[in-house]
Amino acid sequence: MPELPEVETIRRGISPWLLNRTVTQVIVRQDRLRWPVPPDLESCLIGRPFTAVMRRAKYLLLKNAAGWLLIHLGMSGTLRILESTAGVTLHDHVDLLLDNRRCLRLNDPRRFGAVLWVDGSPEEHPLLAHLGPEPFSEAFDGALLYARSRGRALAVKNFIMDQRIVVGVGNIYASEALFRAGIHPARPAGRISRARYDALAVAVREVLSAAIEAGGTSLRDFTNEHGRPGYFSQQLLVYGKKGQACVQCGAVIRCEVIGQRSSYFCPHCQR
Repeated sequence: MPELPEVETIRRGISPWLLNRTVTQVIVRQDRLRWPVPPDLESCLIGRPFTAVMRRAKYLLLKNAAGWLLIHLGMSGTLRILESTAGVTLHDHVDLLLDNRRCLRLNDPRRFGAVLWVDGSPEEHPLLAHLGPEPFSEAFDGALLYARSRGRALAVKNFIMDQRIVVGVGNIYASEALFRAGIHPARPAGRISRARYDALAVAVREVLSAAIEAGGTSLRDFTNEHGRPGYFSQQLLVYGKKGQACVQCGAVIRCEVIGQRSSYFCPHCQR
């Protein structure tokens, strides 16, 4: 599943091709995605240039004078910039043709993605209204994590993966951030000190920043807007390293299922 770094990589990649470009045609080949594609999408998009290409959590937001196009990539979706004459493949569901002879194309084999229209503020949309702060915003820090964790017996890994606490910390990045901060993923969230949460907030930002710079993590079928894979998998320190030696102390990396997700950690470095 594309996570925040992958979605941010795509946002950065498609922005130069979309900003101030006008939609000339909308082609919907399959309108039954996770939610139905709005039948009036053409009237919302055609003839209007995009004035902003933004991201909120794992949602892409494309703004024009009439409102916002909200896109989610689901489990296996990709967005690519192609020539407007590019051939169509089996799972190419939605095309936006632009006045620069380019096409923004959504390919989604599992059809768990979404293409929706928002008239008002996207922050008030039901899919976005209850999300926590962005990890790179001033609202996210150790003080927030400490305050929100008091009295919580939930494992800290599940706590930081809760999108109501902070957005964008998926399974891979949670394991990596907890390793950098020296915190065991199963430790109860309410039993972690403010100082350790300060370190964790920094680690979350560092891991996500590194993943964005590497173009995302090349696992399963993630590719960027041009079809090229991300390379953050080459920088992973614990995720997927079960049985290997810890890069810091040499102990054997372990894997346990926490909250129904595989969690990788060093039993010596993480407490």
